[in-house]
Amino acid sequence: MFSGIDKVAMTSGPPQIKQETSSTSKPDLIIFGSKRKRKNDEPQSTVLNHGPSQDSNGGDRNTSSGNKKYKPNHAAVQNPLEGVQGKLKEKARKLWDQRKTLPIWSHADVIRQSLRDKDVLLLVGETGSGKSTQVPQILAKETWCTTQRVPATAANGKKGFVHVGGCIAITEPRRVAAVSLARRVAEEVGTPLGSSSPASTVGYNVRFDNSTSPCTKIKFLTEGMLLQEMLRDPGLREYSAVIVDEVHERGVNVDLVMGFLKTLINGKYKGRYGVPLKVGVMSATVSMEGLIKFFEGDSETRDPLSSGYRQAEAESEWSGFSESDKETPDTGANQEPHGRSGLQKNNNLRAFHNKACDPGRELSTEASSDKPDRNGPLLRTTNDSAVAICHIEGRQYPVTVVYSPEPVQDFVDASLRNIFQIHYKEPLPGDILVFLTGQTTVESLEHLVNEYAIGMSPDLPNLLALPLFAALPQSAQQRVFLPAPPKTRKVILATNIAETSVTVSGVRYVIDCGKSKIKQFRTRIGLDSLLVKPISKSAAIQRKGRAGREAPGQCYRLYTEQDYLNLQSQNTPEILRCDLGQAVLTMKARGVTNIIDFAFLDPPPREAIEKALMQLFQLKALDDSGAISKIGLEMARLPLTVPLARVLLAAGEPELRCVPEVIDIISALSVENIFLTLHSEEREEEAQVARRELYRREGDHLTLLTTVRAYCAEHTDRKGWAERHFVSHRAMQAVVDVRKQLRAQCYRSRIHTGSDDTDNTPITSELATTILKCFLNGFAVNTARLMPDGSYKTVVGNQLVAIHPSSGLYGKKVEAIMYNEFVFTNRSYARGVSAVQMDWVGEAIGG
Repeated sequence: MFSGIDKVAMTSGPPQIKQETSSTSKPDLIIFGSKRKRKNDEPQSTVLNHGPSQDSNGGDRNTSSGNKKYKPNHAAVQNPLEGVQGKLKEKARKLWDQRKTLPIWSHADVIRQSLRDKDVLLLVGETGSGKSTQVPQILAKETWCTTQRVPATAANGKKGFVHVGGCIAITEPRRVAAVSLARRVAEEVGTPLGSSSPASTVGYNVRFDNSTSPCTKIKFLTEGMLLQEMLRDPGLREYSAVIVDEVHERGVNVDLVMGFLKTLINGKYKGRYGVPLKVGVMSATVSMEGLIKFFEGDSETRDPLSSGYRQAEAESEWSGFSESDKETPDTGANQEPHGRSGLQKNNNLRAFHNKACDPGRELSTEASSDKPDRNGPLLRTTNDSAVAICHIEGRQYPVTVVYSPEPVQDFVDASLRNIFQIHYKEPLPGDILVFLTGQTTVESLEHLVNEYAIGMSPDLPNLLALPLFAALPQSAQQRVFLPAPPKTRKVILATNIAETSVTVSGVRYVIDCGKSKIKQFRTRIGLDSLLVKPISKSAAIQRKGRAGREAPGQCYRLYTEQDYLNLQSQNTPEILRCDLGQAVLTMKARGVTNIIDFAFLDPPPREAIEKALMQLFQLKALDDSGAISKIGLEMARLPLTVPLARVLLAAGEPELRCVPEVIDIISALSVENIFLTLHSEEREEEAQVARRELYRREGDHLTLLTTVRAYCAEHTDRKGWAERHFVSHRAMQAVVDVRKQLRAQCYRSRIHTGSDDTDNTPITSELATTILKCFLNGFAVNTARLMPDGSYKTVVGNQLVAIHPSSGLYGKKVEAIMYNEFVFTNRSYARGVSAVQMDWVGEAIGG
């Protein structure tokens, strides 16, 4: 059990916010024997303006004698924006009045006091409560949220000091949420955003975009980027607090973040020199009972960073599932027979498994009986509890739900009809938010809306269709947050990234298709499938809530009421249904040697962990003992999936040397599709002719390379080039951005990239062979061989698979294929396909 008492003495003076290190410097730098005065070592203090001022009369500060009884003085509330200058000051003043109307505003004192008394706060803030933007500002001026200068001893015995804390991290599941929230908070605080000014106190850090300054006090970042920071600094010494937002989405990264935070707290702040780390966990829908058990229970759990094993189990052979593993709910991962792969024939696999895994055990805890009080905030801070719990009601206007009278077969067509029915019948203001499944459906509906809008009566308002999906360039994503032009209705076509955290102003109408794309990993055959499946009830509620943030609204559900009642109540945690390769690699790189005893919110099936270890071993990320290898550490530092990280590292090996080409292909794979989706046979035929010079007979990977190079070689009119070749200019902008960032990452990681001027280099057959062999280093298990009847069966798992119609190899017969992903619609498809030879596959699998 961890302590809820601060181990650093707090003063009663005004909290001074000092940022000791920049986001790019190492937070664990120890200053030994320095004779300089402290005022010369530190930058000038920057005071964040975030809310009511705090003075001794209000009881809003701790005294040096400890935490006295809290007595809020609401009469002392003042506007703290006096020091903000110019346009930022005026903008912040306008937002100040809006912030005071948020439901969370009146509970700011409760939130402050809870994290003074405890180290963990579980906060249920309903939709519209303002939790994502206000909680970090509420905590930013707390005394414990300042940089602490604590004594430390170096390895050579020399004594000195180390600086710990001073910044607040807020994690979001998606980059668009992190960026938009950071922009909003910067406006409310009255500070420039991120790297735009060295005096900025609010920034963000997402993949390929770190926008922070030396004075950053509040940092929004994706969960994956926080995990990356943990690799460099396991003690998170840059931060005084970490706030995990939208925990109900239960992505695999949020489970890892929660586990590492619990380990850090239970480990008595190991690596933080005794300075506590405050943790906030926030959600709009999740039940907190499981999280209470997670943070309060099993204080005797062995540290998963320990390399010791139980002696009896270490000496025994691999024995399959434990009893606790058998009780794990079936998520579809245990339904297929084992395939025989080259890896399974390796003679040292059994020894490898015994060294890499340790049989798990269930946490022994008791559920709390406390229930949130819906009539106001609930704060539990009893002396025997390490966790404070707070519930805050949201601000939600009534939303009328309209169900489809019968099941909808084509939700794109149904969405189109609903958009124009709303537009014809409902007056302005009132924008429309449409939830779809992915980039392809978003772009298809965008095309149809624009096409039909041309024929509208000039008396009607204009329609402005705006897409919103993960692979969209950041500049295009931010367009949805801008006000609509006069006499114009915005139609935002979004994937599920608009469900939470992201608030699009002006939305009054929501159209919900009731589906989303998820990855489902079938462990026994090692097959990762991308499926379109029904959403959960909690997701449907979140989508409906988007229509009631600012005024009464309407939600059109493209499914029947009975279908809604049949939905599962919560999202299935991703860690129970995904490939665990990335998660296990992150844990190994972080120093976790005992994967089974890691503090999982929901322990994944034992077989899934076994499969992940086998995959990493085959990719040479783990050695024979199950410890992470040098290659594995380099893979973990790259912001790529495990297979693509292995491909990029292989490209830098002396015998291959094709890093620029691999970077171009990986960049193109970062978006769903660089080619436009066309809606008529005539246009499709035109596109086939226009793209003829881009197609490569080797398959889709080389076609992507040719397209990226041709686009980048065009220096006069890239948009015109994209239109002539039926290529998405918007997608290519994102590709070029990722390309630039990956080249910079390789330079920092000292991966040989060769010349940057490769756009006009011819792609010879020898180079094509080298590139495909390089990709087999990461995708050897994603291969299929041609059968006598003309079909393809996967090499690992022996599953029937067909080439997707979007592939350049569709309808062709080759000896074997390598593919990027396995997609199931009405049948099993391989997408992103290239032709390979079976002896190449054998070499890659055999190592």
